[in-house]
This record gives sequence, structure tokens and C-alpha cells, in this order.
Amino acid sequence: MLFIHYPKCSTCKKAKKWLEEQGFEFEERDIKLENPDLEELQLLHRKSGLPLKRFFNTSGMLYREMQLKDKLSDMSESEQLELLATDGMLVKRPILVTEDVVLTGFREKEWAEKLKTQKDN
Repeated sequence: MLFIHYPKCSTCKKAKKWLEEQGFEFEERDIKLENPDLEELQLLHRKSGLPLKRFFNTSGMLYREMQLKDKLSDMSESEQLELLATDGMLVKRPILVTEDVVLTGFREKEWAEKLKTQKDN
């Protein structure tokens, strides 16, 4: 299990604490130091089944500074993925990657539901 996060992010801290309390073992990766590259983002997006917009950190300063709210709809999926690959601060976090599941952002109920089978593996 891979936990991609930004250590200063309060939501990431909550998610990490929750994973530890649930007894999950995971490898950590700082998204600011090691942002997913284009190929990894394509894989994560495909595997997640989520709309690409869910991979954007829409509440982040960089997202707002770049006025992406108004620009994303005019960009192709490839352009959006390339943009995400440029800076970890654009990427929604945390991202949790297991063999079967990719989750973006921390919503405890969703994580509990999606990960209940992971504990036994």
C-alpha cells in the first residue's frame, strides 16, 4: 500500500493517523518531493475509475493562482494529466494506492468501505 501525501497537510495527517489506527501497513511518499509523473498519473487515473477532476487539488493555492477552475474544461485529458505531472501541489492528496484501489482525498467512510478487504490480505 502506497500513501502519497504532503506532510504539512492536515487532511493527510488525519488520513495517516486513521490508517495507523486501523492497523494498515503502508509506504509513504512526499508528493512535493516526488510528484507522480505523467505515466504514473495515467495509471492511477485509469485504475481509480474516478473522473480526472478528482485528481486536482481544487482548494490549493496553485490551482487558484492558475485559475484552473475556468481552464480545465477547455483542456484535453492529456493536457490535464501533463499539467498534474508538473507540480505535486496541483494533485489532490492524499492518494492511497493498493493492488486494487486508488483513492484520492480522505473521506473516512469511503476509505473504510474500499479498504475493508485489504486488511485480510
